[in-house]
Amino acid sequence: MSDDKQPMGQTRIHKTGTQQPAPHLASYEQAAAQFRWDDAANLLDGLPGGAGLNIAYEAVDRHLAHGRGDKTALRWLGRNGERRELSYAGLAQASNRFANALHSLGVQPGEGVFVLMGRLPELYVALLGALKARCVVTPLFSAFGPEPIATRAEMGDARVLVTTPELYLRKVQGLRQRLPGLRHVIVVGEAPAGDASLHSWAALVDAANPDYAIAPTDPESVSLLHFTSGTTGKPKGAMHVHAAVLAHAVTGRYALDLHDDDVFWCTADPGWVTGTSYGIIAPLVCGVTNVVVEAEFDAQSWYGVLASERVTVWYTAPTAIRMMMKLGAAALQGYDLSALRFMASVGEPLNPEAVLWGQQAFGLPFHDNWWQTETGGIMIANYAAMDIKPGSMGKPLPGITAAIVQRDSSGLRLIDSPDTDGELALKTPWPSMMRGYLHEDERYRKCFVDGWYLTGDLARRDADGYYWFVGRADDVIKSSGHLIGPFEVESALLEHPAVAEAGVIGIPDPMAGEVVKAFVALKPGFAPDEALRNELLGHARKRLGAAVAPKQIEFRNNLPKTRSGKIMRRLLKARELGLPEGDLSTLESDEK
Repeated sequence: MSDDKQPMGQTRIHKTGTQQPAPHLASYEQAAAQFRWDDAANLLDGLPGGAGLNIAYEAVDRHLAHGRGDKTALRWLGRNGERRELSYAGLAQASNRFANALHSLGVQPGEGVFVLMGRLPELYVALLGALKARCVVTPLFSAFGPEPIATRAEMGDARVLVTTPELYLRKVQGLRQRLPGLRHVIVVGEAPAGDASLHSWAALVDAANPDYAIAPTDPESVSLLHFTSGTTGKPKGAMHVHAAVLAHAVTGRYALDLHDDDVFWCTADPGWVTGTSYGIIAPLVCGVTNVVVEAEFDAQSWYGVLASERVTVWYTAPTAIRMMMKLGAAALQGYDLSALRFMASVGEPLNPEAVLWGQQAFGLPFHDNWWQTETGGIMIANYAAMDIKPGSMGKPLPGITAAIVQRDSSGLRLIDSPDTDGELALKTPWPSMMRGYLHEDERYRKCFVDGWYLTGDLARRDADGYYWFVGRADDVIKSSGHLIGPFEVESALLEHPAVAEAGVIGIPDPMAGEVVKAFVALKPGFAPDEALRNELLGHARKRLGAAVAPKQIEFRNNLPKTRSGKIMRRLLKARELGLPEGDLSTLESDEK
């Protein structure tokens, strides 16, 4: 790293205000020293009679036993102004009906139930009901095209699909010959006629018995199958178990600081792991009121939801935050956001200026956190009672041991010195850790060395114990002996008032090995001309130093992103160098 590089993200943000409840994690050092997963299990009830552990029971039914059945569990806001609420008792009955409906179809424990629909109440009922029936549930993103749907359904041996008539006719009907194991399709709406495998939700589920006794559930039995795209080839199916619910309970309290009277909104779609773990399971396990918004992102309508629903804890994505930053803080004028007390971000690293913008616009910083589909839950976070260093992922969850490691021929070497780049590793096990990649045992085993899970993310730990994201191991740029993390370069570019989005890659160079190239999308009102290009190059050199700053900048109207909002650097690089583009099933926006 160059000597003329300026330090990044060292501004600390201290929590202020008089309306903050006492955080669940009041002292990080004390909690980290005393935490034991066995003790944390007291947050859960377990199935009656010691019959094991079931996610859906912990999320729904146990609240009835504690006298909270009348409390609102789900508050659904439809895209056309509709509104539905389900109490915990109502959600228990609805999910019981779905479990009984599966039983009436002969669906067995361990069989795959896939859910393909927008954020409708039936999605949440189906997922919880299938977990009660001890099936393996896979939520699919409703914007997927036919091919990614077919690939995942084939890999996961889908036996039941829950969807809508429109999605079935447009995306699924033509796949049926490829999916001989798909025996039943439950349609939320009027089922197309002429196929005995199609069942109307109203006729099958709404008519089912509202009483259901969850059978004994092994905590290590598979509950959820989440697919995550690899750099090449087919997506990976990460298998999670019912025991993961303990991590959801702990992270809901510690990382998101959920209290009993909170109104919580996670903007992620359940088709992604965040939308399942923190859009469904964690808030319900914590017993809060969970807001579900059917419509897609629109800054003004989102501000309206925050105000009208009196949301207290908000979990969203850096992409949405950057889009709100485009509009500026003035767009919040007129909205009463006084109920909002805690904001968190997930999906990709949050740039320092976004954290600071939260403080400016909302009077609250965004608390970034880090985890993966494979980890099943939040592993590193900025906690409510902890100072924030903008740009940092925070500190490991109590109960999680993280380290910076480097690999050599003898195995792993733990890096004790601060501010040294290496691979982020987590000491195994923890409750929400994936238990395997579907049909890929060897690939799974390669993730673990000497009792550590190797995340594939490069990071550093500073002298205060905060972790900083550097980049994916296959994204890191090696230039003239320097290891350059693209996130750091992107963050510096985003500090410029003209830049809305930035994606950074390394391209071959005969002298340096690689040099940094940046792809930049501009905010409205800025022209992509040579003068601005030179200004951005100078800004980056001043901010990062000549060795780290980009040598080339290319303007784009839009950058390729996954449907969860992550900029696809690998796709930028593949197209720049004429390499295979790999799995594009999660590609949402694109402009070549």
